[in-house]
Amino acid sequence: MSYIIMTLLGVSVVLFILSFFMHDRLKEMDEQIEHVSMTMMQHNYQTKQKLKILEEELLADDIAGEILKNASQDPYSKKSTQKRTIEEMHERGYKINYIAKQMDLSEADVRALLYDQKAEGVRS
Repeated sequence: MSYIIMTLLGVSVVLFILSFFMHDRLKEMDEQIEHVSMTMMQHNYQTKQKLKILEEELLADDIAGEILKNASQDPYSKKSTQKRTIEEMHERGYKINYIAKQMDLSEADVRALLYDQKAEGVRS
């Protein structure tokens, strides 16, 4: 009887020591789940950023179209209408490169028109 107990005790000690060297499957699975979770969060963030950009572009197109429509109804000349449209878009916070793209002008032309507008504002 004592041999059986000693054998069982010896086997249990050997198995206990071996358990420290065995590969932990739960740890590997946990790491995989964490990796998938991080990947999903990154994709979610990227998708939200793309959606935000698209919404801004759509809103900008709507507002720019409204500005251009209002400007085309104005009885003044095309040059002054274009200048007022650029000024209004700049006041609404549009970037110069976007205004230039919408108005089919170079960025230098848009900057020059805005500079002229500021200079006129200083004089009056």
